[in-house]
Amino acid sequence: MSLVIDPTLIGTVQDVNGASVRVELRPETVTGLSFVNGESYRIGQVGSFLRIPLGFVNLYGVVSQVGAGAAPAPRAGETPDPYGNRWLLAQLVGEGRRGGKFERGLSQHPTIDDSVHIVTETDLRTIYGHGDLDDYVTVGRLASAESIPALVDINKLVTRHSAVVGTTGTGKSTTVAGLLTSLSDPSRYPSSRIVVFDIHGEYAKALQDRCNVYRVGSTDKPNEYPLSTPYWALTFDEFSKVCLGVTESKDAAAIQERITALKVEAFKKYPKDGLTVERITVDTPVPFSIHRLWYEMHCEIIGTFREEPGKPQSRETWAVEEDGNGNQILGDAISAIPPSFLPIKDEKNDPEKIRLSRSTAPRKPIDTLASKLRDPRLDFLFKPGDWLPDLDGKITKDIDALLES
Repeated sequence: MSLVIDPTLIGTVQDVNGASVRVELRPETVTGLSFVNGESYRIGQVGSFLRIPLGFVNLYGVVSQVGAGAAPAPRAGETPDPYGNRWLLAQLVGEGRRGGKFERGLSQHPTIDDSVHIVTETDLRTIYGHGDLDDYVTVGRLASAESIPALVDINKLVTRHSAVVGTTGTGKSTTVAGLLTSLSDPSRYPSSRIVVFDIHGEYAKALQDRCNVYRVGSTDKPNEYPLSTPYWALTFDEFSKVCLGVTESKDAAAIQERITALKVEAFKKYPKDGLTVERITVDTPVPFSIHRLWYEMHCEIIGTFREEPGKPQSRETWAVEEDGNGNQILGDAISAIPPSFLPIKDEKNDPEKIRLSRSTAPRKPIDTLASKLRDPRLDFLFKPGDWLPDLDGKITKDIDALLES
């Protein structure tokens, strides 16, 4: 009567230290490539799985070290084992009942001389098993068993912080593109909406059949549109950092009051359902004209005014140059071109007096804003197409249309 040896058996447990297990390989075990039921498996390879059966439960571990370094240190006076290099060090990672589901963590540990087996494709299906396929997307195939898909739980992926890491050339971008392709499949997830900040332009080609690309300085490529980010949808803190630069608190307060007043004025002309004047703050995403804000404050700060008895400095008393046809050179608010004001005139015997503005409005942040408004690189923010308000605050499209696109 011959004894039948399980072809998956490779050794026995000889040392247990918490989740670390040292395995002595059988003399008959051949490291390298082995075949079980017609499938090839690698034995003694770092990163491969091991299985330790304990009754109705299988413990699973991952090989972390191979060879002499994995062997226990010989005791004093002991003769070195001629097979001293035939050891594996594995880290136990979880367990699963036979025919059941794999779970991380351990409820028990192996003991000395417990048998250790290679992990077959059946075991891998237990470890990498899944529940409802609707909750998973495929990102590839297992390197150790190409018939088994590598799955990612969608619910955990999109409800938690996730990272795809690896060295250059290991396929990070390909993996992300695969995830995006799976998650944006309209036949499986018709309500899926994904926003990708593609700084290096890596994913547009891979997703060209199902994505819209928004780019600063858009070209005429299919499905590519100009990027529009309406400045009036920013909070005041965001607006201040982007548009005004470093601003003293008193200057910021003055500009904040102006913006709130412009939003209230625009809302009264073009009201929105669900909002009242009393609820409008500087952070409420109500369209207003930033170009009008700059134009009016610029003129107040550096403008000159004709001194007329009984009249305060105002737009009616502006001292503006005229062109050859007698038309005032008033500039253009949308293009951030200021009016051409006449120089100060304060001669003793001249009845016409032209005075400098007496406004105390802050000049530095308004000058900073002017340079931003004239910069074509920032047109996506300050001239956002259909979302650009006119001087009264009227827009062609509201923020819902931008989000829908």
